[in-house]
Amino acid sequence: MTPTSAATPENAGAPRSAGTIDAEALRLSVDRSFDGTLERLSHLVAIPGIAWSSFDPAPLDASAAAVAELLRAAGLGDVQILRSQKVDGTPGGPAVVARRQAAQGKPTILLYAHHDVQPPGDPALWESEPFTAVERNGRLYGRGAADDKAGIMAHVAAYTAAAEVLGTEFGLGVTFFFEGEEEAGSPTFRTFLETHRELLSADVIVVADSSNWKVGIPALTTSLRGLVDGTIEVQVLEHAVHSGMFGGPVLDAPTLLSRLIATLHDAEGNVAIEGLVSYDNVGVGLTEAEYRADASVLDGVRLAGTGSIAGRLWTKPALSIIGFDAPAVDVASNTLLPRARAKFSLRLAPGQIPAEAMDAVRRHVEANTPFGAKVVLTPGESGNSFLADTNYTAAKFAMWALEEAWGVPAVEMGIGGSIPFISDLLDLYPDVQILVTGVEDPDSRAHSANESLHIGDFRNAILAEALLLARLNIEGLG
Repeated sequence: MTPTSAATPENAGAPRSAGTIDAEALRLSVDRSFDGTLERLSHLVAIPGIAWSSFDPAPLDASAAAVAELLRAAGLGDVQILRSQKVDGTPGGPAVVARRQAAQGKPTILLYAHHDVQPPGDPALWESEPFTAVERNGRLYGRGAADDKAGIMAHVAAYTAAAEVLGTEFGLGVTFFFEGEEEAGSPTFRTFLETHRELLSADVIVVADSSNWKVGIPALTTSLRGLVDGTIEVQVLEHAVHSGMFGGPVLDAPTLLSRLIATLHDAEGNVAIEGLVSYDNVGVGLTEAEYRADASVLDGVRLAGTGSIAGRLWTKPALSIIGFDAPAVDVASNTLLPRARAKFSLRLAPGQIPAEAMDAVRRHVEANTPFGAKVVLTPGESGNSFLADTNYTAAKFAMWALEEAWGVPAVEMGIGGSIPFISDLLDLYPDVQILVTGVEDPDSRAHSANESLHIGDFRNAILAEALLLARLNIEGLG
């Protein structure tokens, strides 16, 4: 594959049996049921299923039950709610699994999404209630409306349309796997796969948890960055002391931690940690103006890093400080603080081994510790990157389906974020063809206040997946 290259007619591929795929009938089926699809999505949004241990688990169980009922209503008879145990022995989030067996000679496709959502955050930042789906200006607002309950409904609605149009000719095996703990880091995902390896076995996996290029332009996600995170703690004193009586000869911990953090980037804003994979051969253009608008960058703020904007987003490392432990300003006292701690999140270029990246961070911290302070680096979570092979039959079929549904050429794009569990899927199913798709767009604001779904693109995403199912059913994987 060539990461993030634009699609062409050659690699999109017209179906060998185009006359047997009734695209118009699929479109009409999607359209007829679309109001009901939106209504069912709104019902899912109303269930605040959050997998974090600090939240009541009852809504998460209710969310799983509602999703299971959707699958039964779609004609699936074998629907189960399953769990695995966390390392501490507590149960993981409820996953919903349903399976339709493949007819002789037909492949099986697994359709993945997750029904748990992020916490809503500060309610004052929402323009409407986070768990009440509200339509405004062609978008549906609400927590989970895009990430990722729309992914669930896209799978269910596409399957329903394909089954309706193909009728008795529909022999494709279809497995639905709707996870219930993705937003909590998928703590039991690997165990779940190992426990239910045969149940989830498939030839193609569609992970509907990504984004399109922009409103009106579909995309297949072909690269994802990996991730490591952790904390850096600086200690300089046994205990706090009076800043007037002792200040001067020793610098406080927040100051020294700030100096250490400042070494993590060079003067241009590039990550300055030696030994990290970095390259800039993306093929899709993204202008500075587009990035500024999508990321809501304030006027006058200079962008960081060098090279193309897309490369900085997708194929170069990116390091952020996402937490800082020090007294709040409102309760600060005149003391030299003995210790301070920061949490970092380092996104890794495709091809980077997470353990090697963490070693590079450790070497950098040890080499740049200021004033002989005691520094403790504690590794946290890690996840592998993903680089798709777009020569696979399923990828070519997907690009064709996206173009058919939207009426414009689809693009291959990278995502700066991470979906670490994809590496678990590849470990257990090394021959599977994985497609990363999505219903989001740059203004969906997943995880943020006023999360939303573009309704027109949602309809197209359903049609694209119905077309993909129909083509796989007719042609198989060759």
